[in-house]
Amino acid sequence: MSVGLMQRVCAGYRVPLFDTLAETLPGGLSLYAGDPRPEEMIDTSKKPEKAAFWHAENVHLFSGKFYLCYQRDVLNWLNQADPQALIQEANMRYLRNKDAADWMHRKGRPVIGWGLGTGSTGGLLLKRHMRMYDALVTYSSAGKQSYAAAGFPEERIFVACNAAAPRPIRPMPVRLPDRYDGRPIVLYVGRLQKRKRLDLLMQACTAQPEELHPRLWIVGNGPIRAELEDAAAAYYPETEFFGARYGDELTALFDRADLFCLPGTGGLALQQAMASALPLIAAEADGTQNDLVRPANGIQVTPGDLAELSAAITTLLTDPVRLREMGAESFRIVRDEINLEAMAAVFARAVAFVKAEGLR
Repeated sequence: MSVGLMQRVCAGYRVPLFDTLAETLPGGLSLYAGDPRPEEMIDTSKKPEKAAFWHAENVHLFSGKFYLCYQRDVLNWLNQADPQALIQEANMRYLRNKDAADWMHRKGRPVIGWGLGTGSTGGLLLKRHMRMYDALVTYSSAGKQSYAAAGFPEERIFVACNAAAPRPIRPMPVRLPDRYDGRPIVLYVGRLQKRKRLDLLMQACTAQPEELHPRLWIVGNGPIRAELEDAAAAYYPETEFFGARYGDELTALFDRADLFCLPGTGGLALQQAMASALPLIAAEADGTQNDLVRPANGIQVTPGDLAELSAAITTLLTDPVRLREMGAESFRIVRDEINLEAMAAVFARAVAFVKAEGLR
């Protein structure tokens, strides 16, 4: 059963999932995705090796909360790829989703939506949108609850916990069990944007007792890098900027760190940190963190709350023995529960379900 997957953008961090899906799905995968807006600074240089790729013609309309995307050539792709099942982002801002779903349904073929959850959307518009889908795949248990509350049949909702890295096949990294190798290292990996609240992270590190002042490693690039470097020079010179790192270089930085912190929005890097046996601090956001950050391996904090973030860092860094135990639990979670293989397996189950049920 060949499967088509519609995405707005082929982001580099998603390519491993697309290739894992192509290997997991018996009939393979055809990926349809286009380019982001320049200001989004999404890395699209990496392309799938296992999945067939069609470069979509994205037309970006308006901006902010009024943003819409129109993908002009989607029907050309469908006619050529001829998928027996279709997965698409369950986003009402993508104007050709309904055209693609209608194309599939005219041929009696199922469509699966993939999304975070309903968010603040509700009412008749949401219900009409969800009627396009024969099943839904969501990132988290919170997403499943929101779709079910909106009226979508719970038995047709599948939870594929967000993952960016495969199941670890190497041993867990070894760290000193009861102390740090010099000053503790707090690590951030991701894009450098205001919504990531790295300013708050620097302030929280500054607020630590002198004996706990960590080294702060920031990995990634983005529009506010120069601004952050100026701020670090002014009030937290223990900050080091590495720029974008990938592969073994990035893994080496994860392995040397003691604590991973994500003070703003986002979440994919959490799973990569867990694969290097790091405990986590993450801001509560869209619900995807709930399955990854648990009391046994980390702390969730209120977004924008400096006092809470500072206290979380102090709590974890003052007890290196507990910190290592929490890191070991992070490693267990990504080894046994949340990884690319597990995420792809959920998509495969959703496809098998709509096929077995004869939906559409």
